[in-house]
Amino acid sequence: MKSLAERIPTLPGPVRSILRNTVWSFGTATARVRPLPDFLILGAQKAGTTALYEYLRRHPGITGPRWKEVSYFDRHYRRGPAWYRGNFPVRLSSGRIVGEASPSYLFHPLAPARAAALVPGARLIAILRDPVERAYSHYQHEVAFGREPLSFEEAIDREAARMEGELERLLADPGYFSHPWWNFTYLARGLYAEQLERWQAVFPSEQLLVLANEELSTEPAATYARVLEFLGAAPYGLEAYPRVFDRDYPALKPETRERLRSHFAGPNRRLYELLGRDLGWD
Repeated sequence: MKSLAERIPTLPGPVRSILRNTVWSFGTATARVRPLPDFLILGAQKAGTTALYEYLRRHPGITGPRWKEVSYFDRHYRRGPAWYRGNFPVRLSSGRIVGEASPSYLFHPLAPARAAALVPGARLIAILRDPVERAYSHYQHEVAFGREPLSFEEAIDREAARMEGELERLLADPGYFSHPWWNFTYLARGLYAEQLERWQAVFPSEQLLVLANEELSTEPAATYARVLEFLGAAPYGLEAYPRVFDRDYPALKPETRERLRSHFAGPNRRLYELLGRDLGWD
């Protein structure tokens, strides 16, 4: 039987809001008996973070919030560390590893410094996906939720105009939530090197594991084992590694694909140099 926290995302909006605030209030009130995370799955959005987090929560020695995207270091930072602790289960055994997954952490310009100040010892996991495929999947996600009225080509043409002034306001006001920045950054979220560099500037390199989405898709067991070793968790195999939130949608137009291949060619080379390996996205 699902818990209240697990049922919340399936409920109507107004009911969901009331119940989630109830859960948050109780969590905050009991924050002192709840841990801060040992690891963070940073993103990228639409790159497999949901699947990896689900796999990790099936490990008997790993736990975390029943819902993904706590989004403390980006969307909810103004709520404070007690609120953040309140999202985590009470630590019943000292040996259990605790973590969370919020796929906009990688992209948010303030998230690295905020995380380094509160959880400097946390292990960080980034999952990257071919930025062309990621952008189109992100667009289809927004269309499915009724937030994107434009064609994909129109949306990428208008991305810069939609973002005008948003980053500056985001940096100036920690409590500001930018819907355009959150929803419509199809191209900007694919500039992975500069995002990883922000995290590397405040966390030691040995605390950051970077994976490619293709590794999780084609070699899930081996990739899962690699993640467990990185986290210091005991080896553990799952019976299956199902894909999560697959969605069917029309194929990307060939001419648009070529346009985006050209757009991301330079940023991808910069990423490969940073990682010391070619991810084959050319």
